[in-house]
Amino acid sequence: MTPRRSLRPVSVLLLLVTGGSALAQEPPTYASIAPILQERCILCHSGSSAPLGLRLDSYQGLMAGSSNGAVVVPGNPEASELVARLEGRSLPRMPLTGPPFLDEAQIASIKDWVLGGALPGDAPGAPGDAGAGGDDPGAEEPPPADGTFASVEGIFLNRCAVCHTEAGAMGAPPEGLRLDSYDRILRGGDRVVVVPGDPLASEVYRRIVGRSRPGMPFGGPPLTEAEVERIAVWIRAGAPSPDGTAAPVPAGGEVRLGGTLTALWELDGLPLLVTAETRFDEDPGVGDYVEVRGVVTEDGGIRAERIRVR
Repeated sequence: MTPRRSLRPVSVLLLLVTGGSALAQEPPTYASIAPILQERCILCHSGSSAPLGLRLDSYQGLMAGSSNGAVVVPGNPEASELVARLEGRSLPRMPLTGPPFLDEAQIASIKDWVLGGALPGDAPGAPGDAGAGGDDPGAEEPPPADGTFASVEGIFLNRCAVCHTEAGAMGAPPEGLRLDSYDRILRGGDRVVVVPGDPLASEVYRRIVGRSRPGMPFGGPPLTEAEVERIAVWIRAGAPSPDGTAAPVPAGGEVRLGGTLTALWELDGLPLLVTAETRFDEDPGVGDYVEVRGVVTEDGGIRAERIRVR
C-alpha cells in the first residue's frame, strides 16, 4: 500500500510563493470610502441641517447615525441602512441627485468597508483628525446669498427633494414636481413654480414663507430666515443656472398661487392682470385668502384666469 502523503508542505509552499497575501490583506478603512461620500453625499448630509441629523462629512458623523438610529452595522452590509439606501432597497434611494446613482464599484467599496468592520482610517473626519471632526464653526456657515444656484442647491436637495424626487418619502413626487436638480426646478410639475425675477410670483417661494397653503417643507420645520433669503435672492437675480445664465421667463406657463388679496387686484402685493375673461368665484374681496390660477405673461407678470375664495 502506498503511504498517504501530507498536503501541508504544498500549502506552505503556496503561501511562500504568494507572499502570504491571503493572510496579509487588511480590511479597508474609512479612507477608502471618504472620497465617494465627499463627492456624492455631503451636499445634503453635512452641517447642522443635515436630514435626520445624519452627517456624512466625517467618520464620527457616519457612525453616529441619524435620529432614526445607526445607518452602519459593522460586519453586516445587508443590515446597514446606508447600503440599503444606496442600492434602492430602502426609499428614497440615495443620493437624491440620482440617477445616476452610485455605480456598482462604488457600492461594492462601501459594502466591503462595512463587511470589514467599518474601520476608521487616515481620512478627513477620522478619529484623531483635528481638522475635520465636525466641530469647526466654519463648517456650519451656509453659502452666501449671492444669487447663484450653488447658494440654494443644498436647500432644495436637503429640505425639498426628500419628497420631491423620483421615489421620495411620499412615493411619486407630489403633483409631478421634482426639486432635485436645476432643470427640474425650472421645469416645474403640473405647473410652473419659479418665475425668474419675482419671488412673489413663484409658488416655491410662496410655499416656504407660508403665503400659499400648505406651507413647505410639509411636515417638517420651516426653513431658516437665511435659507429663505437665499432662495429669494436667487429668484430675484433671475434664477440663474449653475453656470450663471439667467433662466428664461416661462411665458405661457400655468401657475397656481394662494395668498391674501391686499388690494384689487394684488396678491400679497403682487399685481395681477385681470381681464374681462377672468373668472371670480364667491365674490373675492380685499382681505380674503384666495387661490389664483393664471398664466405667466411674456414680461413675467401673472394674468389671472380664475380667482376664488378658499
